Amino acid sequence: MTGNDSVVLRVAGRPVGRYVTRPELPARLSPRPYLHPVTTLAGTAVTELSPADHAHHLGVGVAVPDVEGFNFWGGRTYVRDRGPTELDNHGAQRHTAYHRREADGFTEELRWMAAPGELLRERRTVTATALTDGAWALDLAFALTNVSGRPLSVGSPATNGRPGAAYGGFFWRARKEDTAPDAFTAAADGTDAAHGRTADWVALAGSAWTLVFAGATGATRHDPWFVRTEEYPGVGSSLAYDARLPLPPGETLERRVVTVVADGRLGREEAAALVTKAVTA
Repeated sequence: MTGNDSVVLRVAGRPVGRYVTRPELPARLSPRPYLHPVTTLAGTAVTELSPADHAHHLGVGVAVPDVEGFNFWGGRTYVRDRGPTELDNHGAQRHTAYHRREADGFTEELRWMAAPGELLRERRTVTATALTDGAWALDLAFALTNVSGRPLSVGSPATNGRPGAAYGGFFWRARKEDTAPDAFTAAADGTDAAHGRTADWVALAGSAWTLVFAGATGATRHDPWFVRTEEYPGVGSSLAYDARLPLPPGETLERRVVTVVADGRLGREEAAALVTKAVTA
């Protein structure tokens, strides 16, 4: 661990991730805590922070482009019949307290703030667990409660008119290399076979690393995956895939994604075995 503004995650004594609690970021990036850098056990970085192609991609975290019209993703907002549009509608996630903070992880409370005030209260738990000599797991769970006192709903560019762009929820901006990573699931190969579909897990295999993302609850597995490899490498969940997700006052939505972070390029059977070990650990 380090000071009040960040936590260093360790597995078997090795640093594998840094969680920045109170980043100093411009409002346009929808300021929020994030994990970066995240590395394999051998030290290969598998995240990017504010890359040139998408400055609002901040390592690993939770980001939602539309909470009742407020942008907690960063960058432009997709407006129906107008396309990506610069709006003064950005929100911010503000860390308020750690309920647990150890070398292997933490539990924290966050407030999702926008122009009207606090919209959501979040409880986020992050845990790092050893799997093998060449792989570890990052377990990220979040619970979002509507504390605004009025009905809210979660949307995405897809629900606002942009097909295929149903991002919003857990998101991991992966390492960009000269060659795009391979994407595969337990049943199929390629981005088209994973993007916009449900699957127990989705893998990205880069030059010397593999990330395997698994929904660890029934609700999480119900969300289709958002997968990119060519324009940029990234994987996330789709809280609002084909319709807005309502969140009445006082109600809570919960999701949990466990990610295997491995050295080398895993095959399908290796990925599946590590996911099983990670989710049941």
